[in-house]
Amino acid sequence: MSIVLSAANLHDKWSLAATLDAVVLKAGRGVRRPRHCCLDKGYAFRDCDAIVRDRRITPHIRQKGEASLIGRVHGRARRWVVERTNSWHNRFRGLVIRWELKPQNYLALVYLASALIAYQQSH
Repeated sequence: MSIVLSAANLHDKWSLAATLDAVVLKAGRGVRRPRHCCLDKGYAFRDCDAIVRDRRITPHIRQKGEASLIGRVHGRARRWVVERTNSWHNRFRGLVIRWELKPQNYLALVYLASALIAYQQSH
């Protein structure tokens, strides 16, 4: 998982490159990048597809007008994992409404919430 802060009035596609570059998976033989990336219709642009492919990642972007059954794995939507994680973050009151003025403080709270979520899911 990676976390990148951006303005609320900025379209998600403009943070795609920074978010993908922040994702690092540690493996037994070193650092590696993910092989697949599931994105919703908000990323259904040629430049988003190119950004993902330039990083040697296979994009799974649901196109506008595409049936909802396509993009499902074992009867569940692929994007469900992202929506579930966003829901877990919304349980932290300090994250739902941003009271912090400094972005570093807010980012620290997001990291703390993410660590607590990861800890709760491991037990």
